[in-house]
Amino acid sequence: MHFSPKSVRGNWPRVTDAKSTLLSAIVARGVTGREAQWILEEFAPGCDIDALVDVVAAAERRAAGEPLQYILGHWPFRQLDVDIDSRVLIPRPETEELVDVALDELARADVSAPLIVDLGCGSGVIGLSLMLELSLRGVMANLLAVDQSADALSVAKRNALKHGLVRTSFVMSDWFSDIDSSLQGHVTLIVANPPYVGATEFLALDPVLRHEPRSALVAPDRDGVEGFRDVYDIVTEAPRWLSDGGTLIVEHGYLHGVVARECATTAGFHEVRSVKDMAGHERFLVATWR
Repeated sequence: MHFSPKSVRGNWPRVTDAKSTLLSAIVARGVTGREAQWILEEFAPGCDIDALVDVVAAAERRAAGEPLQYILGHWPFRQLDVDIDSRVLIPRPETEELVDVALDELARADVSAPLIVDLGCGSGVIGLSLMLELSLRGVMANLLAVDQSADALSVAKRNALKHGLVRTSFVMSDWFSDIDSSLQGHVTLIVANPPYVGATEFLALDPVLRHEPRSALVAPDRDGVEGFRDVYDIVTEAPRWLSDGGTLIVEHGYLHGVVARECATTAGFHEVRSVKDMAGHERFLVATWR
């Protein structure tokens, strides 16, 4: 059955029955019951008939394979509700774990006003979460959100404004290339969730990933290691930006743990370790400078 605005308006039952009827119709299109509920809550929380056309359009987008997060236009990440669209990656639970690791490292460093650099910030979820949660602890950090995509920075800026996180600056840069050199040696924490999927690996992953920006997912190989080049570039360049005792935290592929640690050790980091994600895979490199 194909939904159209005309058919929806012309055959709609009593308003009191509208929600259950539409839920059934959405599910019949192949949308799960839970996702159908989210669509209704987003586009027609009061089952207003004038909004039901939007509900149907959203249901058809989901039935066609578009990620629910892009359809809704926002998604929860820790204590934030972040605006997202197809210009940025969809926030994932593993990356929420990265924020926990970063908060632990900042607590250990005990710096009253840390300077944080979020490389490849995308929608801003990592850096902005750190800013919010640190402020709740009485720590007034400063954030530099970095991305080579002007579109991604536009989304991140909107999220910073949405949550009133005003101690945030933005710079368009390919990793460190266009960051003000005066910051070298003064950064407390660098966090990054760079592309780390190899081109061959990407072909075997869930097709829904085709809706996300490929440049934020797929990285070139490095020294025979699939998808490792961006992680390598960040790890090798980070030391000159970190203060003494500063920390680099990088999310990487589940097979990158050993090579990431070797790379950090070669770069001169003093303490190097891996942290596993909730699935038990080595997912985060944590490296402390001097």
